[in-house]
Amino acid sequence: MASKTATMDPGPDAPAGAVPGLDRLPAGPAVFAGRRAELAALRAAAARPAAGRCPVLVLAGRPGSGRTALAVRFARTAAADYPDGVLFVRLSAPDGGRVPPARAARLLLEQLDPDAAVPLPGAVEDGRDEPACVALREALAGRKVLLLLDDVRDAGQVWPLLADEPGCLVLATTAGPLTGIEDIDPVILGGLDGQASGELLADLVGGTRISCDPVGGADLAEACAARPAALRLMAGWLRGNPKTAVTDAARELARVVSEEAARPAVARKKAVQEEKAENGAKSVKDSKRAKGGATAAKGDGKAAQPKPLAEPAGDPAAWVKPAPEPAEPVPVPDNDPLIGAFILMYGTLSTVQARMLRALTLAPAQTADPRTASALAGCPAPEAAAILAALAERELLGEEPPAADGTPRYRVPARLYPRLVRLREQEDRPAETELARARLLERLVRLTESARTLLDPAAGPERAPLSAALRLRSAAHAREWLLGERDLLLGAVADAIGQGDLDGSAGRLVTALLRALPLTGGAAPADLYRLHELVLTVAERHGKPRRASAALLNLGDLQAAAGRWEQAGTHYRAALEHARTADDEPLCARALEGAAGCHRALGDAVGAADWYGRALGLRQSMGDRAAEARLLARVAEAHIAQRRFEEAEREYRAALAVLRRLGDDRGLEAVGGCLTDLRERLGAGW
Repeated sequence: MASKTATMDPGPDAPAGAVPGLDRLPAGPAVFAGRRAELAALRAAAARPAAGRCPVLVLAGRPGSGRTALAVRFARTAAADYPDGVLFVRLSAPDGGRVPPARAARLLLEQLDPDAAVPLPGAVEDGRDEPACVALREALAGRKVLLLLDDVRDAGQVWPLLADEPGCLVLATTAGPLTGIEDIDPVILGGLDGQASGELLADLVGGTRISCDPVGGADLAEACAARPAALRLMAGWLRGNPKTAVTDAARELARVVSEEAARPAVARKKAVQEEKAENGAKSVKDSKRAKGGATAAKGDGKAAQPKPLAEPAGDPAAWVKPAPEPAEPVPVPDNDPLIGAFILMYGTLSTVQARMLRALTLAPAQTADPRTASALAGCPAPEAAAILAALAERELLGEEPPAADGTPRYRVPARLYPRLVRLREQEDRPAETELARARLLERLVRLTESARTLLDPAAGPERAPLSAALRLRSAAHAREWLLGERDLLLGAVADAIGQGDLDGSAGRLVTALLRALPLTGGAAPADLYRLHELVLTVAERHGKPRRASAALLNLGDLQAAAGRWEQAGTHYRAALEHARTADDEPLCARALEGAAGCHRALGDAVGAADWYGRALGLRQSMGDRAAEARLLARVAEAHIAQRRFEEAEREYRAALAVLRRLGDDRGLEAVGGCLTDLRERLGAGW
């Protein structure tokens, strides 16, 4: 029997916790075999000196080739060389969605320094100039950090994240070529060699079973194209069928793959026949039309015009340039051995397990723990936990780093996601799918409200206490849960609002998050900005100008707090338009004051005086005396900036008169001091 070299540990050279960030890496498979040459190539590439820039390593391989597992193993073994931390982010969702570089930069910044202020998003043409990307590159300066960018779609996602810091290292995994980044030599993953395939099967199935049938083991490895993901699925299938010979497993996989390969051909033939029949019927109809009649389907058959290539963004002299177009996700074809192995494994699942697996495609970022999985499947949390663990043991789910309270978390692998969505659409009724999504949102609302109650007991008792298995235990637990699950919570809201059919539940979750996140003390303005953007989307969709105006005012306030006065002014002016549509004078006044403050901060005294004057007139008509006094003082300041001292003195005196009527001693002292200062400066020849 071949000597064993498969290992059971995720990485021998870096103890857990020795370097910051290792606990955020995916767990990886319990058994790892082969890939010595690829690991050696990565180590050699990482050791090459870099001239003034961050070195980039690329690990390329088809879905199921084990590229993420290899990248994680390399990161663990190389972590000691990067004492400032190991950062991890995925740049593609399981559904193929492309994560923009600004979003990735924000996630990396939060890992690098959880207490750092993450910049608000900015509308920029060049991704490298996006505020979060700039902040990340600045934060990496002078540090030795390893960045693992998993499942990269195109170079345009990577180059804005690269710092001019030779002490850092970027390792990017991808399914396709990354054109646009210079000076890289990708390490390309194929299948495992024969020895490694045999070792992997022996460790997963049992050495005796494989050693007794070495030809069958070789046949099974060949049927799996020697790719780790397919081998692991087939090993799980063999464990569940202990009486099946390894040779028979290889034969069964080949049969399923052959049947799947035949399906597209049959479907294409049927589609061609239907198209011919449709065209024939159309020709008969067209022949009956009058000669001068309108032709049917005027644009039918017109070929789609190719899009012109975009000009590469960024400095042409830079060492890296973006790809002209985002790459499409690399699909797993139906006749791939990975799909065949999945079909066999899926057939061994119980009804409850199969339904859970399909439902997990609805989870935010396709990631779930027992709390959210139980809502999706409509079962108790302990039962959901057992099902999740069983699916992970069968290699149908990937294990994610646990939550802050130790709750296990799982993720649908990207390589299986499209097939699971297809199965969900075939086997689950649309009403069941919508109900599962609604249950998930309501569960997240209740968890968020529960967290808020623990963090702020003055808010009142929880309206409907959760069961013991779901309950958050303390204020510290509530804070950890909110901050740890923040990104998934925001993703759940964005998904729901994007689909537009559960706006009520999504709106309640937004409200709950806006109330709860600030109580943690770690709510980033970028999170609040994202939530108010979602509120604006729903308000405009349903024609609610008052709510849209309030959302725009909050967005403007966040931009103003960040010192981005031009962007804030844009939001305030948009809020004013919505407020006028709603005929809401208080909102109009707030928008006018906000816009005036932006003009003032930008040094535009004339514009500030104009906008403050308009706000003043509105507040006076509303009878808001306190606001009237405040705005009179602001108008006076704008006059001083224009050297219109007599007008400024008049406004200060008017403000004092209003404050006397209100009996506001503190206001009288403040405005009186401003007036005295103005008179002294004028007396000194100002």
